[in-house]
Amino acid sequence: MKYAIVIPDGCSDEPLDALGGRTPLQAAEIPAIDACAKLGRLGLSDNTPPHLPAGSEIANLCLLGYDPDVYFTGRAPLEAAAQGIELGPHDFAIRCNLVTIEEQVMIDFTAGHVSTEEARELLASAQQALVPEGSRLEFVPGVSYRNLLIYRGEESTPAPFSAETRSSAPHDLTDLPVTDAFPRGPGSDMLVRLMNESFELFADHPVNRRRVEAGERAVTNLWLWGLGGAPSLPSFEQRYGLRGVMITAVDLLRGIAALVGWPRIEVAGATGYLDTDYRAKGEAAVAALADYDLVCVHIEAPDEAAHEGRADAKVEAIEQIDRHIVGPVRQALSDYGEHRILVLPDHPTFCRTKKHTHGAVPFVISGTGIEADGPPSYDEATAASTGRRFDRGWDLMDHFVRSEQTT
Repeated sequence: MKYAIVIPDGCSDEPLDALGGRTPLQAAEIPAIDACAKLGRLGLSDNTPPHLPAGSEIANLCLLGYDPDVYFTGRAPLEAAAQGIELGPHDFAIRCNLVTIEEQVMIDFTAGHVSTEEARELLASAQQALVPEGSRLEFVPGVSYRNLLIYRGEESTPAPFSAETRSSAPHDLTDLPVTDAFPRGPGSDMLVRLMNESFELFADHPVNRRRVEAGERAVTNLWLWGLGGAPSLPSFEQRYGLRGVMITAVDLLRGIAALVGWPRIEVAGATGYLDTDYRAKGEAAVAALADYDLVCVHIEAPDEAAHEGRADAKVEAIEQIDRHIVGPVRQALSDYGEHRILVLPDHPTFCRTKKHTHGAVPFVISGTGIEADGPPSYDEATAASTGRRFDRGWDLMDHFVRSEQTT
């Protein structure tokens, strides 16, 4: 049996006036996913428990079968794993965004998608100017605006942070005041100091002078969030008996893959944004089926479109996923004989609010052993009409890979 999972990140939404009262899924032309619906089973899966943040870190753990109340320690540790950074028992990882804040309002949580090279230059300055010699803090560059801050603790001098330290995801603050969104709780004074001092450091930084001259947004400061200690997850193969592989352009998913024992396939042209090479990701997934039991393809583009409030771009991203990823993967799976495919976003991201939100998302499973319900299409309303629902999203994976017939 061959398996494929396609994760169109954040594609679930609410009806939008800009789309004539339809959701982006309802407005999109998605014949390949609709074919899965007609030949398979639809339902809803809640991957964002109400007592936890409605973020991709929680939702993707749930989606892959891991109870976040058991396995989640924070978003940053997952991204640290993507970079091969090992965290000791007294270490903490902290997500470090480069952002644009004007008059205490989060204008852009990506700082105009600052380049990786510019990010490295800014973080080098922050390390030199803001972190005292011999400190336990180290800025670690990632990709573009997505970076890390690592605190190395010891048993005698553990990190000042704890599970009670609270922080806010900058992508949930778009166009909102940040005054009351700074970190709170144990160790937060250290984080707030770095965030505030970075504003002065970056104000006349050479990177920003070049960006402003080029008509681009300035990087105003660091935003620190998503902190946590070292996670420990059992491998996916231990749990489900399948050798999997991840295809993604996002460090969060790379990190989850590393922690569950999946290798990663890096695809040239995969950007984690709307300009990603959908065709190349689809071709990589088709090729990977020859070597793995399960291929998981994650596409960030619908989520990015929603964060920008662009319903038309979200529809286009969904259509590209259908055409260049789901369609070819579905055909390749059928060539292997026994197979199953699961299409499932991690969480809803509303174009109206430009942020992630709690709530169930539509899933479709089709393939060998799946009795067809025959629904006409894949969308939120049709999935809800089936009455099939997984209130604990992590239970869906067990049904996908183990059940003789998914019910």
